[in-house]
Amino acid sequence: MSEEANLVKDLALILISAGVFTIISKALKQPLILGYIVAGFLVGPHMGLFPTVTSTVQVSEWSDIGIIFLLFALGLEFSFKKLLKVGSSALITAMTQCVGMFILGFLVGEAIGWSNMESIFLGGMLSMSSTTIIIKAYDDLGYKDRPFVPLVFGALVFEDLIAVVLMVLLSTMAVSNKFAGGEMLMGLGKLVFFLILWFLVGIYMIPTLLKKAHKYLNDEILLLVSLGLCFVMVSLATLAGFSEALGAFVMGSILAETLESEHIMHLVKGIKDLFGAIFFVSVGMMVDPHVIAGNWGTILVLTITVMAGILFFSTSGAVLAGQGLDNAVHAGFSLAQLGEFSFIIAGLGVSLGVMRDFIYPVIITVSVITTFTTPYMIKAGTPAYQYLIKKLPEQFVQKINSFSVQDKENSAAAQNEWKRLVKELALRVLLYGVILIAIDLGSHLFLDKFINSRLDSLTPFVRNLISVVITLVVMSPFLVGIAISGDDINRSSLKLIKEKQSNVWPVISLALLRILIAMGFVVSVIASHFNLAFWTILLILVFGVLFFFIGRRSISKFTIVEDRFMANLNEKEQQQRRMAPVTSSVSDKMSRYNVKTDMITISADSLYAGKSLKDLPFRHKSGVNIVKIIRGSRSIMIPTGDEMIFPMDKLLAVGTKEQLAEFRKDMTENVFVPEQSDANQLAPRAFELESITLNDDSWLTGKTLRETDMRSYGCMVISVVSDGQVTTNPKPDYRFKSGDIVWLAGEKSACDWWA
Repeated sequence: MSEEANLVKDLALILISAGVFTIISKALKQPLILGYIVAGFLVGPHMGLFPTVTSTVQVSEWSDIGIIFLLFALGLEFSFKKLLKVGSSALITAMTQCVGMFILGFLVGEAIGWSNMESIFLGGMLSMSSTTIIIKAYDDLGYKDRPFVPLVFGALVFEDLIAVVLMVLLSTMAVSNKFAGGEMLMGLGKLVFFLILWFLVGIYMIPTLLKKAHKYLNDEILLLVSLGLCFVMVSLATLAGFSEALGAFVMGSILAETLESEHIMHLVKGIKDLFGAIFFVSVGMMVDPHVIAGNWGTILVLTITVMAGILFFSTSGAVLAGQGLDNAVHAGFSLAQLGEFSFIIAGLGVSLGVMRDFIYPVIITVSVITTFTTPYMIKAGTPAYQYLIKKLPEQFVQKINSFSVQDKENSAAAQNEWKRLVKELALRVLLYGVILIAIDLGSHLFLDKFINSRLDSLTPFVRNLISVVITLVVMSPFLVGIAISGDDINRSSLKLIKEKQSNVWPVISLALLRILIAMGFVVSVIASHFNLAFWTILLILVFGVLFFFIGRRSISKFTIVEDRFMANLNEKEQQQRRMAPVTSSVSDKMSRYNVKTDMITISADSLYAGKSLKDLPFRHKSGVNIVKIIRGSRSIMIPTGDEMIFPMDKLLAVGTKEQLAEFRKDMTENVFVPEQSDANQLAPRAFELESITLNDDSWLTGKTLRETDMRSYGCMVISVVSDGQVTTNPKPDYRFKSGDIVWLAGEKSACDWWA
């Protein structure tokens, strides 16, 4: 059999087995991941009881594509802006987990007799949770709108970034057998540089291109463009030395800021589910019963270490980050499994010859076991939190929860204007500096070679001059961005000067520093092509300072690049504010108090339909407030108690998570349920479509359609064929005659009578 035929057979086996076992899982009310893993285990190369997959290499490649689609979909749902909102909390949670598990993993490796290098690699392998497993589990359980989910996803993103740096560190240590801090810092700097560059360029270009091409984008074209952009970023990430999953997530995050994000998410869902299924089945295929039998003690120890250790460290990290006990416990239970980077780190250790071969399948087995337990662990978060609430001292719990609220409330107040100003300036210099460095690198790698090869007839001085001029022209908008203040910086500067006149000189000093940084890039470009004397450098700097200081008012008008970037970055948010002002305002300003909104549609069978708000028990039962009623194209803002609600009205309610859950439950339960006798009457009756041919003795012959009154008996005439002419839906005065072919439709018993 050809290789292509084998691949088709393997895919058929994977998909059929996945379908069968997910149906079984669904019937047993178990997570779908369980069905995928069991299917992979049974059709994998290690069992032999069923038909087995023949080409595990190709299936592995398909599963890698599954990871790409899963991370791309995650990026579409969890943008960088959301990451920034939970940035410090997610970073603290991820760092606490990674550092804690690295140390714990090393100690466990030493305790079970592994070598020092194997123990170090074990610490790295046990540090990372699984992004793909958690995404799938949240999908299956319907948990994506839970308040702890942004914290978990943010921590996972930071863990993936930490994993990239950790791989650089571990590979360097394995080769040189010593800690290489310089290589680690270089790897971290490279990662930050490329992430910022990709995000800035992507946000500047992609939303603009999608808006200009909007009228040409049907579902098919938008899907092709989105997936094409995804794989372009995957390729760029691979070329830069990062994981494919990171590239997919970055592009998803960029597209998440566009107006088409939800549409793209809908289009990608089917493909994501298909390749995601292949990935999870391939995870089950990695389980080897022989490895389990020979190393069951090690597997058991590592499994307990992973689940207990990650649970403890991630929960502790979330508490330290001020997320409150509820979110911290749920985050800890969600993260308690090994991730995909564990496979990569294990494979790296084996390929470098610093780990024994059996460790790789052991780690895979531990990962599969923790994958199996993940949905149950996530669901166990709620009872575990409730247990802790009962057992822990009330004052201790209140202190943790009050700390989380106060920390968020007071963080902005505690930050004085100087800190805000310095933060804005540093961020501005970092973002624009990354772009300027990228332009400089691109000039050396591509522009210089192009000019030297195409303009070789010119003197070296002229060629260098052309290269410098082109580079500086391309750099100019970003040099202005560093040297000229934005609106936020100007407001902070003016506020500081008004508060205290002596602040003028520090403010001017900061402005001078920015200009010098911008001119430093100019000097660097010129110096890389010409030999500059000290006085020449000094003259360039003085000229640049005077130019920016004297002409800053005129230059500040030429911020087209920055204006477009900010417009693209905030466009989706601005549209959401226009479309849903109440929801956006509550989400922005009240989320830290656990105040949210929820939209409920009044069912046609609701017992509350036709009643006024004051006659309904919303406030008494759940405590929510109705802030808006959407009725067709009308929006009734802040409705009075006399406002009636009708079927298909949409009620926008505001309250805490618990209040909204009670409100939704109340609306779901209070609907009309027919009694048994009513149900029998409402049951659908048999429908019949049949034809009869009239003769002289037929009852219909000679009568008009109006005279028959057959509709009142549950039957109607669809068409009549008379003398070869077809009359569809004949008029009431149509008179039947012998030879007509009459098509009747309706309840079977009624139509049989007329026949």
